[in-house]
Amino acid sequence: MKQLATLLLAVLCHSAVATNTPKNIIMIIGDGMGPAYTTAYRMYADDPNTPEVEQTVFDRLLVGMASTHPDIDTGYVTDSAAGATALSTGVKTYNGAIGVDANKESVQTVLELAKMQGRKTGVAVTSQINHATPASFGAHNESRQNYDQIADSYFDEKTNGQFVLDVMLGGGWKYFIRDDRNLVEQFKAAGYQYVDEFAQLDSVKVGTPLLGLFADAGLPWALDSANQLRLPTLAKAAIRQLENDQGYFLLIEASQVDWAGHGNDIGSAMAEMHDLALTLEWLEQYLVKNPDTLMVLTADHSTGGLSIGANNDYSWSPKWLKNLKVSPAKIGTQLMTAKDRGALASDLLGFELTIEEISSISAIESDKSRPFHKAIAKILDSRSNTGWTTPGHTGVDVQIFAKGLGSERFRGHLDNTGIAQTIFELLKDKR
Repeated sequence: MKQLATLLLAVLCHSAVATNTPKNIIMIIGDGMGPAYTTAYRMYADDPNTPEVEQTVFDRLLVGMASTHPDIDTGYVTDSAAGATALSTGVKTYNGAIGVDANKESVQTVLELAKMQGRKTGVAVTSQINHATPASFGAHNESRQNYDQIADSYFDEKTNGQFVLDVMLGGGWKYFIRDDRNLVEQFKAAGYQYVDEFAQLDSVKVGTPLLGLFADAGLPWALDSANQLRLPTLAKAAIRQLENDQGYFLLIEASQVDWAGHGNDIGSAMAEMHDLALTLEWLEQYLVKNPDTLMVLTADHSTGGLSIGANNDYSWSPKWLKNLKVSPAKIGTQLMTAKDRGALASDLLGFELTIEEISSISAIESDKSRPFHKAIAKILDSRSNTGWTTPGHTGVDVQIFAKGLGSERFRGHLDNTGIAQTIFELLKDKR
């Protein structure tokens, strides 16, 4: 009788663990998305006709904070490769490292463990799919700059004889269709479907491996995208392909929040945040219908030292960012050959420029778009009273957001490696 009671207790305990173990894990990284970005987005999305500042999806999902420093011999400020490797492996490493430790030895990633367990795996990103963050989950390389090698490894390196990634959605034509090797044709010969237009995602065969490349490198800015739901579209398509009885692990990255931060471009930053927010709102509803799924969102670091308010002036005015017809980068490109720069810029920005603002772009003498882009970004900074401290990264803590089965385990303050270690634990508790 005592043995029966012990056995029954063990079964009940196992059942309790199993019911708290997610079948599917969706990990999302807002690259470069420090706390100032989510705060700014709350103000950007605020309805000015109501007395309160409404919460956003980021506020609803917030559960904790995370430290981000790389291997201490590197310093206190991480790059995306070391940050993503910490989030994928639970191991600190040097800046530039892709899925390897400080000694350049390969370290297992959460995505690889999920694959070994029989789950399907995928990445859906707005950068090239062999960029630092997705690469740190699906590859191993001593340098993030070895783009061709990383792309090759997606085909050449296998887990239990299988490709590590079942679904790959993002940019990267120039790395996968090269003079020396055509990886697209190799993936197609291996049974992958291939698409290079968003519209084709609606007609792919569900449940089969999928490679989707939609740009030479990173995708167009959210402001320039023909598909105004570009990240939500990629996320939905990836999940459709990955859903199965064994579960899946999906990495989603809002890659270009970081790129906007590097460019000190508040207009593009808020558009990229909106793209991510729409993705999260859809995922919130997905989790209601799929309670066996965990969603975890964090950032690898913060970029740009974004300041909501500048010049000792206690104000911030996001209204100037809401009527952009295209990205500041694209405005810069068009200004290069414009006969009336003031008129064109006013039209594309959605507000009339002052004489001083027109002078700032009319005085530029350059055959490159970058000076024009910077001038437009400065106009938006001045209008909105946005400040920046650097074109690089900063070492501030970032937020953790989570919902679904197991989300309570991410509450409080964690190191970025702790996020990965918790996901490893959840994967190893697989029912």
